[in-house]
Amino acid sequence: QVQVVESGGGSVQAGGSLKLSCVVSGNIVKGCTVDWYRQREGKGRDLVSSISPGGTIWYTDSVEGRFSISQENDKRTVYLQMNSLETEDTAVYYCAARVVTPANPDCRNYWGQGTQVTVSS
Repeated sequence: QVQVVESGGGSVQAGGSLKLSCVVSGNIVKGCTVDWYRQREGKGRDLVSSISPGGTIWYTDSVEGRFSISQENDKRTVYLQMNSLETEDTAVYYCAARVVTPANPDCRNYWGQGTQVTVSS
């Protein structure tokens, strides 16, 4: 079983900052990536940023230069530092750990419960 727990959401004014945390635990054979998604009200879930255990990083264009993803040395805690927040960043942010477990030999997503980020003008 894999557990994914996000924290750090909240309300902030435009231009402000928030830092989200994602803690991954459980019986993991290998980590593939840890991804941050967001879901705006009435919209689908979009990939925002991703980091691999080796440190390969990806950002969607709309957050490039404003958001920064990082991880602890144990690769089980991943952060998303969000600066210069805009009202369009308002969404529920989800962490997804793509991992291999003893029961599943392929990389599979395990999702957190989500954390609300609200940016006001």
